[in-house]
Amino acid sequence: MDRELLIEIGCEELPASWLPGLTRQVAAHLNARLKEARLDTDAPAESYSTPRRLTARVAKLAERQTDHEELVTGPPVSAAYKPDGEATPAAAGFARKYGVEVGALERSETPKGLYLAYRVRQRGKATVDVLSDVMAGLLRDLTFPKQMRWDAYLEDGKGELVFARPIRWLILLYGGRVVPFVIRRADNAQGPLVQDIRSGPNTYGHRFLTTSGRAGRAIKVKTFDDYQARLLENFVILDRGERESKIRRELEAHARRLGGRVSASTALKASGFVADHSALLQEVPDLVEYPSVIAGHFPVEFLHLPEEVLTTTMIHHQHYFPVVDEDGKLKPAFLAVTNMQAEKPEIIARNSERVLTARLRDARFFWDADRKASLESRVDRLSTILFHKKLGSYREKADRVASLAEWIARDAFQKPDAAAPAALAGRLAKADLATDMVREFTELQGTMGGIYAREEGQPEAVWKAIYYHYLPVGVEADAPPSRQQLGPSTSLGASPSTSLGASAAVTWAAVSLADKLDSVAGMFAAGERPTGSRDPLGLRRQAQGAVKILADLVELTGVTARIELWDLVTRALSSWAPSEDVPQTLRTFMRERVIYLFEQRGFDVRNVRAVVPQSLERFDMVEARKKLEALAQMSGSEALRGVATLFKRVKNITKGGSGGLATGPNDLLKERAEMALLQSLKEVEPRIRDSAEKADYKQAFHHIELLRAPVASFFDDVLVMAEDEKLRAARLALVARLRDLILDIADISEIAPET
Repeated sequence: MDRELLIEIGCEELPASWLPGLTRQVAAHLNARLKEARLDTDAPAESYSTPRRLTARVAKLAERQTDHEELVTGPPVSAAYKPDGEATPAAAGFARKYGVEVGALERSETPKGLYLAYRVRQRGKATVDVLSDVMAGLLRDLTFPKQMRWDAYLEDGKGELVFARPIRWLILLYGGRVVPFVIRRADNAQGPLVQDIRSGPNTYGHRFLTTSGRAGRAIKVKTFDDYQARLLENFVILDRGERESKIRRELEAHARRLGGRVSASTALKASGFVADHSALLQEVPDLVEYPSVIAGHFPVEFLHLPEEVLTTTMIHHQHYFPVVDEDGKLKPAFLAVTNMQAEKPEIIARNSERVLTARLRDARFFWDADRKASLESRVDRLSTILFHKKLGSYREKADRVASLAEWIARDAFQKPDAAAPAALAGRLAKADLATDMVREFTELQGTMGGIYAREEGQPEAVWKAIYYHYLPVGVEADAPPSRQQLGPSTSLGASPSTSLGASAAVTWAAVSLADKLDSVAGMFAAGERPTGSRDPLGLRRQAQGAVKILADLVELTGVTARIELWDLVTRALSSWAPSEDVPQTLRTFMRERVIYLFEQRGFDVRNVRAVVPQSLERFDMVEARKKLEALAQMSGSEALRGVATLFKRVKNITKGGSGGLATGPNDLLKERAEMALLQSLKEVEPRIRDSAEKADYKQAFHHIELLRAPVASFFDDVLVMAEDEKLRAARLALVARLRDLILDIADISEIAPET
């Protein structure tokens, strides 16, 4: 008969950001441990969490392990018997090991021949006898961003038990009965308030709320339904989805009473990133066990502060929800989610208002004080802020970014009108690090620089470039900033000052690229490189931001010039004198970021590797994207896959040869197959190059398909490595010509079917 398994790990409050991952982990690891223990279930484990507990439930778990049967092989039959048929010591020893006679052994046919074997049968244990090992394994399997040592250990011989937070109680029920399990505390930690944690039937409700008796008292449970219902009676909503729904309903109700709304789709730009209500709504349910919403107000005078300052203070610092009117403008009100059902919510609201008002008063002081000095006057103060001990101060970085941004705008983008605003924006981009506002509200770096530049009357091309220069931080095509946020890309001459009348989008792209590539190149030159999952300086994020800009450059800025990624990296690296291995290491790193971007956008990894060369030489992100789109449309082409398979032979036979191979003599080619291939190349090559010139890569790949038959015939009928040296050189030159033609489009050998 199947019975229910209920597990609850009660602990001190867990960080909200950890709970979603931990909830998934509990279910995944429990399923794995049950499978390993040969305990059958009718459905996967369900998992739940609140800030003080991790819960798992299996509705039906078998009463016993499944029986285990294993065929163990012994010596080969040829070595098991003597010529007279008597068992050898090897056979006798194998039989003795399992307590049987030699005659009871089986004969098993294996790839290595006929062997003696014994079938070991192990009857499954009762589930209650196995669950303690499952529980120990589950506790050991859970991983956390940061682990805590709390003087605890398990009696499994593996030593100390680390966990996210100290465990306070444990439920391990099978069929409504407690399965014995204990977490020991170290002898030097034992005391009246520090004891071993033993499994039991008791859970605990809300710390402060109760309908009767003492809040937070022990609650005895037997089944999951009973457990969930008793928790709710004691003001703990176990299901995260229910907590979120309750919060949503109350937010909407309170917002209506205030004459406004809280819209999950309203993106409020804070700290240069998109901080929206939906992101906060994803976090708040993991901060509370029994949510309740209260409404508060702040003085209307603070609405004169920039919206970014107000929303950052409310969302990031206080976890409050701003309220907006029907036009999307902020109202002098907020909504806060509490972990209480207060009898007098106005008292909590008043205290929340007091805290928020104090923060906004500080922000207003910083806002007024910072505007008394221009961003330009703060640039020299950047020399007192260290960027990196080997790379100098932020003042030095500002000079490098200004120079690189100017070069990118003028030479790479071929937008000379954007060079001056790009240089100015690059020089001022980090100046807000010297302001009081950014020192207090670090999330607003970049954003405040753009706002202060706008207040000073800087052109849109300058202040928007500063405002958004930390973006993008994602690789998705719709990751901010959008074309709408950046403004039109054809605003040249719109400003009264011709030299500063460039498109804000172009200026932003130049400055953002310069900042990111300077950081990546500089850190690699200084020996700071990401390793494994560690990237404390965010170099992967910055590199991905750079390749994202280049991949979507046309849509974001209207720039159609061909931009070679490695040229930009080389220019950024020229500010340093790196060791010999840095360029190659950096090349590999940037290629990985490019591949990651295209994979995240759903392109086939084989196609991605085909269009992204190892060297990154002559590599343009927009071209690569168009090639991938073309390959995706031709995914079912047998002809192209056929050419790809043949192209593997082309690459192998010309391996180690330089591009000069392709210039060998053609008059030595006489055989029909090689003449046919030469003629096909003469006909197809101009078509392929013409299609590539027009960026019609689908048509270019169609032309490449036409080479399948002549290339196949060539390899079937012609010996490339002929004994005659001159003939061999001519044939190699023909193959190299084919290789170079196709490699100019893509290394299609990467898409060949695996054999």
